[in-house]
Amino acid sequence: MSPGTVLAAAAHHPGFLSPTGVEITFVLVGLATLGAALLTVTTRQLVHAALWLVVALGGLAVEYLLLTAEFIAWVQVLIYVGSVVVLLLFGLMLTRAPIGRSPDADSGNRWVAVAVAGAAAVTLVWVVVDAFRSTWIDVHGAVQGTSHATGTSLFRHWVLPFEALSVLLLAALVGAIVLSRRDDGGKETE
Repeated sequence: MSPGTVLAAAAHHPGFLSPTGVEITFVLVGLATLGAALLTVTTRQLVHAALWLVVALGGLAVEYLLLTAEFIAWVQVLIYVGSVVVLLLFGLMLTRAPIGRSPDADSGNRWVAVAVAGAAAVTLVWVVVDAFRSTWIDVHGAVQGTSHATGTSLFRHWVLPFEALSVLLLAALVGAIVLSRRDDGGKETE
């Protein structure tokens, strides 16, 4: 192979040390999303945790957009940012959760939680790296999936989990309403 051919091949495929603007943006948004997720689980104010969750889930939607998965990005925005977080905030308001610092928000098991989260993160990274070790995604190539193919896959194979999640969210909403109708003595208000 001649040196000219090697240089032409290297120029055609940018390597790890020559990232594109999309890759740099992906990493920066990923770091911001990671920071928001860490703030979600470490803040002691429940409302602030819910708002940091909005930032983290919005960052995931931006990551999907950068991966040219527009359908999944908008589903992320509509379902998670639009519905789940609004339901969470609604439940916080209905149950009269403290707005400021909550002393009972910390159970004292912080190091056990860090160990479990670290083990879960290492396991997840190992599984993903092992599964996609030799797979490369060409971001600038032709689009691989369409919204029709994604919708067909979601509603053919994943209908039951979506329905179970909707029942779970409905049960949480009904539970929040029941808890909000009780006064401090446990008697229902009229």
